[in-house]
Amino acid sequence: MTEQLRLMAVHAHPDDESSKGAATMAKYVSEGVDVLVATCTGGERGSILNPKLQGDPYIEEHIHEVRKKEMDEAREILGIKQEWLGFVDSGLPEGDPLPPLPDGCFALQDVQAAAEPLVKLIREFKPQVITTYDENGGYPHPDHIMTHKISMVAFEAAGDPEQYPEAGEPWQPQKLYYNQGFNRPRTVALHEALLERGLESPYGEWLERWKEFERRERTLTTYVPCADFFEIRDKALIAHATQIDPDGGWFRVPMDIQKEVWPTEEYELAKSLVDTSLPEDDLFAGIRNN
Repeated sequence: MTEQLRLMAVHAHPDDESSKGAATMAKYVSEGVDVLVATCTGGERGSILNPKLQGDPYIEEHIHEVRKKEMDEAREILGIKQEWLGFVDSGLPEGDPLPPLPDGCFALQDVQAAAEPLVKLIREFKPQVITTYDENGGYPHPDHIMTHKISMVAFEAAGDPEQYPEAGEPWQPQKLYYNQGFNRPRTVALHEALLERGLESPYGEWLERWKEFERRERTLTTYVPCADFFEIRDKALIAHATQIDPDGGWFRVPMDIQKEVWPTEEYELAKSLVDTSLPEDDLFAGIRNN
């Protein structure tokens, strides 16, 4: 390897990096890859999802600072670098009809303008590979969809000296992936493995909801073996204490079953400027030996 490998993961909120691709990042860190998470918002409008912390007046009043501290802890656990892009959480609108998004929030920014801080970070960090969300945001949170939009603009613009001339020297990433860790084949495999062993599955309702949404199946191109890092992933996720109930559904599948039945994290190759053969088992396939 003649050049340092660098991976950038672009996420909407603090905690997204620990629930999507965290074991992959920890694996690459262990191999000497430089890994940076770009977090678009501070998660200021996120609900307190851990029932043990709901109603805590300090957390409710200082949610931004609390979530920043949680991110610091998760970053240390994963061994990664992390930067904030500085946008304000849009919140997840609920109701029928949906209420308007709050003024000034991330999802209401002009896409071209909002991409500039990400272009600047790409040019500074010089990743060969970027991971982000698909056009549906993985799920349709407005900040996840906006994260997709700015990632696509930044991937194309970062290497173009004509675009964002104030954002530093051009750098062209070689590959861009969509996180697809929450995919139907994985969910079905774990669900069936639990039932075969006489255990309760947390995925029954998920699979029913999948039918209702009529989501098209994504193309899984890349399966990164990272079972040895599942415990680190879970530890990083639990560090986001306001967002994750350690006794909740996330952790109901015994670790030995996870490792045996589905020992990978999955991605969809969206853009590649290098030759590669699908399916892959490495985000740097086609880059390592070039």
